[in-house]
Amino acid sequence: MNYRVLLATALMAATPLMAQKPSPPATTAGNIGGKAITITYSSPGVKGREGKIFSKDGLINKDPHYPVWRAGANAATTLMIAGGMTIGDLKVPAGTYTLFVDISNPDAWTLIVNKQNGEWGLAYDGSQDLGKTKMMMSKPSGLVENLTYTLTDKGGGKGTLTLAWEDHSASVAIKAD
Repeated sequence: MNYRVLLATALMAATPLMAQKPSPPATTAGNIGGKAITITYSSPGVKGREGKIFSKDGLINKDPHYPVWRAGANAATTLMIAGGMTIGDLKVPAGTYTLFVDISNPDAWTLIVNKQNGEWGLAYDGSQDLGKTKMMMSKPSGLVENLTYTLTDKGGGKGTLTLAWEDHSASVAIKAD
């Protein structure tokens, strides 16, 4: 085999691995009441688009499923829970789900737990929703450059799931069943 062709092929294959991903993969994990929770997502950045993410003519508004947002980038955001939980007022059995957020009102979000999983992030099918629950909105102390999910164990089988990006932060209570 021609070594130049082999070298060119190897370089072309390695180039995507060396490139910085625009929305890098991220995972947050924790335990609430001794039950494991893992959220796997891709974390988009604001990248100079302050005030242009959630605005009426902003980035999220251009998604074909708007006002339902995939709450991440690339592949769908995945929620895995090892035991039954109540998220907000929604009973969620142990399993793997996809998270979406209804942002039709930018100041009052609704978390959507969808039974489908493994799909690309834009493949929202509302008929597969396990359910929806309201989120508590707040403003972060400063710009949140990259979308971030956090899980906070508050003890006694209670906790909080929070997602924050740009100038929005939305939280929902979690309780181990």
